[in-house]
Amino acid sequence: MSSALVTVVGVGADGWDGLSAVARQALRAAEVVVGGGRQLALLPTELAAERVAWPSPLRPAVAGLFASLAERRVAVLASGDPMFYGIGRTLTEELGAGRLRVLPHPSSVSYACARLGWALEETTVVSLVGRDPATLARELFDGRRLLVLSADASTPAVVAALLRERGYGPSELRVLEQLGGPGELVGASGTAEDWTQPPGDPLNLVAVTCRASLGVPRPALVPGLADELYESDGQLTKRHVRAATLASLAPAPGELLWDVGGGSGSIAIEWLRAHASCQAVSVERDPVRAARIERNAAALGVPRLRVVTGAAPAALAELPTPDAVFIGGGLTAPGLLEACWAALPVGGRLVANTVTLESEALLTEWYRRHGGDLLRLAVAHAVPVGNFTGWRQAMPVTQWSVVKSEGGEAQ
Repeated sequence: MSSALVTVVGVGADGWDGLSAVARQALRAAEVVVGGGRQLALLPTELAAERVAWPSPLRPAVAGLFASLAERRVAVLASGDPMFYGIGRTLTEELGAGRLRVLPHPSSVSYACARLGWALEETTVVSLVGRDPATLARELFDGRRLLVLSADASTPAVVAALLRERGYGPSELRVLEQLGGPGELVGASGTAEDWTQPPGDPLNLVAVTCRASLGVPRPALVPGLADELYESDGQLTKRHVRAATLASLAPAPGELLWDVGGGSGSIAIEWLRAHASCQAVSVERDPVRAARIERNAAALGVPRLRVVTGAAPAALAELPTPDAVFIGGGLTAPGLLEACWAALPVGGRLVANTVTLESEALLTEWYRRHGGDLLRLAVAHAVPVGNFTGWRQAMPVTQWSVVKSEGGEAQ
């Protein structure tokens, strides 16, 4: 493949007239301009370059498309800033940053903040373009300002419905259309609970000022969400133990967790809530529980959780290499601990919890061999005792946590 530069030109709703002199010259010099139908339609008819629409599906075709254009001068049209939820990321990953010359245009988010008087650095952006709308639920906190990038004209109604379902009916919505173009409109507005607005322009975003209804459970940014936020049949790592477990697992951006014996999925879900780039796989042998995990993940804003229905260790065989492993059930299954330990790279973390003597004995043996931390977590809750108050002790949880080092020993 040729190493010739590909020029990526950001274009707004104002089309050719809104482009800089440098961007216009790049398009005039191109022999081929690649882009979506809407972007290509913004080019003047007298532009000499051949116009090529993106194939569908796009991602698998990128390498082949640019290989076929290797001997020609190529420009790519992108919406707004190509590196902000745009084609720039895909091209960088497929062609390499060294092949690209990127000429950004102001994004719709920059225009929206300018129109609304919102500080860009204090505004959270959620894209629903090609994403499950349940993703929005992770960002719902009373008083927070969100800008939602819409998939099409139906997105504002979808956002309003999700807000109502999650107890955020009083939230204020404003739809902004064709930002930066001659048809710009700060359009429909209202609250989610009263939203009856018909679909408008498909090129829109939704500004949301979050307002929670009274009594809506308040999710936290840190691990240890209230147990009531989970649908469960009793197989749930309770919140205080869960908080300690996530602290030992130590999620970091971009890392992958295996949650083995998912139960209600709480560990994997709160791992994913730690950062938008975190990844997780929950392995659960019971199909009913596996379906429940998926519902919990969607309700708490992380529908990207991958749920594998099957018994470990067999179900682990084809999974990508984890950065951390949590074992919440099935510790005594033959070969389970060995498979999880073997899968971990150097620096990977393993945390295992149990309440049974048999599994505790197993963890004690592994602690003796590999080190790490072995501890017992005991939680008691105040409960009525006649006219007085006493402590009710929950079953103590034995937890082993370890970081794998060179040679398979603990750090």
